[in-house]
Amino acid sequence: MDEELFRKGFTQNREISWLRFDGRVLDEAKDETVPLLERLKFIAIHVSNLDEFFAVRAGSLLEMKKLKPKEIDLKSGLTARQQLEAVYHEARKQYARRQRCFKEVSGQLEAAGIHDLKMSDCTKDEQKYLKRYFMTSILPLLSAEIVDARHPLPSLKPGAIYAAGILRHRNRDVFAFVMVPQKISDIIGLPSTDGLRFVHTEDVVLEFMPTLFKGDAVREKLKFYVTRSADVDADDEMFEDIHDYRQKMLKVLKARRRMSVLRLDVSRTPSVRMRKYLLDHLGIDSDDLFESVLPMSMKYAFSLGGMLSEEQKAKLLYPPYVPKLSTALDYSADLFPQILKKDVLLSYPFESMDPFLLLIRQAASDPSVTSIKIAIYRLARKARLVDYLTLAAENGKEVDVLIELKARFDEQNNIDYSERLEDAGCTLMYGFEDYKVHSKICLITRMNGRRPEQVALIATGNFNENTAAQYTDLAYMTARHSIVKDATAFFSNMMIGRLDGSYNALLVSPVSLKPRLLDLIQRETEKGKKGRIVLKINSITDENLIQALQKASAAGVDIQMVVRGICCILPEVPGKTEHLHIRSIVGRYLEHSRVYVFGSGAAERMYISSADFMTRNTERRVEIACPILDAQIRREIHQILDCCFRDNLKARKMKSDGRYAKIKNAQDPFSAQDELMRITPASDQAIPLPQRRKAISAFKTIYQEESGKKKK
Repeated sequence: MDEELFRKGFTQNREISWLRFDGRVLDEAKDETVPLLERLKFIAIHVSNLDEFFAVRAGSLLEMKKLKPKEIDLKSGLTARQQLEAVYHEARKQYARRQRCFKEVSGQLEAAGIHDLKMSDCTKDEQKYLKRYFMTSILPLLSAEIVDARHPLPSLKPGAIYAAGILRHRNRDVFAFVMVPQKISDIIGLPSTDGLRFVHTEDVVLEFMPTLFKGDAVREKLKFYVTRSADVDADDEMFEDIHDYRQKMLKVLKARRRMSVLRLDVSRTPSVRMRKYLLDHLGIDSDDLFESVLPMSMKYAFSLGGMLSEEQKAKLLYPPYVPKLSTALDYSADLFPQILKKDVLLSYPFESMDPFLLLIRQAASDPSVTSIKIAIYRLARKARLVDYLTLAAENGKEVDVLIELKARFDEQNNIDYSERLEDAGCTLMYGFEDYKVHSKICLITRMNGRRPEQVALIATGNFNENTAAQYTDLAYMTARHSIVKDATAFFSNMMIGRLDGSYNALLVSPVSLKPRLLDLIQRETEKGKKGRIVLKINSITDENLIQALQKASAAGVDIQMVVRGICCILPEVPGKTEHLHIRSIVGRYLEHSRVYVFGSGAAERMYISSADFMTRNTERRVEIACPILDAQIRREIHQILDCCFRDNLKARKMKSDGRYAKIKNAQDPFSAQDELMRITPASDQAIPLPQRRKAISAFKTIYQEESGKKKK
């Protein structure tokens, strides 16, 4: 690796690139063509994104600053300390911008009849109502604490909101606090005939906090929350004595709650005394303190819609869109035989995930199905997929589930599901010590007499029913021999803990994915100006792939990229990446699908994949890229890509300095996501209810729920 190559002006720092993506999220919050309540949601998404950024990346940089203070980031030439300084500087700029945006959106919502009230804004009757509500519904859930010699400050829960103050207790001042309950609504609606009026639960707790300390005067009070590092390695030697992997991951989650505090968010400027107390006791300095006028919790932005009238919803929210059933399948018949005859592509969220779920549900009760194998990374909180897999196991099918317990921030959810699946009789695997299994693959085997038949599904996104309606992803169902043969080999290798398996059609990291991608890029490089590369990915940080793409561009290869988030290669740098062009799309749905296209015409090679062009994906994860061999499905994917490159509303073009600019030629406004919602055909069929008694009995709740929907 020529390290000097990464100091010659065509790469940038990944952390700043990540934060620039967050800046594009704020662009949507400021965009007046976006409905008002959706703009508020984008502010909430920005808050969540920045919290995750600090927990994940700032935590890693902090550790690097301690352990390797002189190490240089090859893409930017910065030490960890310099990167942290740049990160905090950019974060403060975004805080200020976010606060201005929140004030603007809140003012417009107020004019639209959505009244976000401070306690002081409430009428006397409303204040009485809130006091009664506090006494009956909130107070029983509170546990107030003071901090003194006998009551040390406990380990504050990351992300939890605290109402805190300086309390005069027994003739001395002490710090006092109470955690706002996390299991109740973030907002309290007020009885009103004048639009929607509400207050934040955190403000009600802060207002009535003095009642928790009878006889003690509260001299100063504010709200705050802390962000802790989430950079806990499950393979750390501190966990070596734990042999049960689920128990190890539970220990990791506990360790995360005690990691270093990286940031303190406060609701107002604290007094010198309060400020010193918080900074000293949390072990941080003034650079780590951020003041915000926003509510500490912004989750309410996603529940407000349920409190609106139909007229308000029409004005303040995106027009409703229900993912459509693919027209490629006949839902009155079993799906497995249909997929044996033709490949099927599902394009989320424009199309529904239900056909895949129906396939699993039918397989669970099909006497001819012998096995279902699946690799799971993230699941919905209430996952029908798990219901169907457990039914399959209870019906005597061999159900092998590779579930990744190291899926960051979903560890507890996956632990809970792993226990349930195991109890039902599924065979559980947890992946590898040093590698996350991020692949999205499922394989169903059925006997036709004495002959086995197999269908595989390979996807770019998780088997998650919630995100399938929110993220753009592709799911490919096929019975092609080359692919199902590799899928069989993949699960066989996973069962015996083998990473270095051999595959013919599939590209599988950490062994064959990256070398094959480099070969494909080199093939186009050798064509020079006749070469063509089209990539749709979420992030690119891998130095080898960056170097290969730069050389391809220098050779004249036309490279078109859609990169949603982190992008460490700079486009259109004279003499370096002149033929490489990058755009990012941030819109109603999160762009998440990964597509690689090399060449054109008969020589074209197209893959969909779970992997971004990041070192963690290519070298430290088990990922799959699947070739698309069906001509019709390639055309469907090209249509998606073409829409992305035509977008001049939600797309931003990256400039050679790493900053983004709107597309100037917007005389004919075009949004890729809007167009795909419009042109995606809808089946006139309905998913049939399960008819077999066993299925109905096992899924009584689901059956009743679906029956109710059908009757309506």
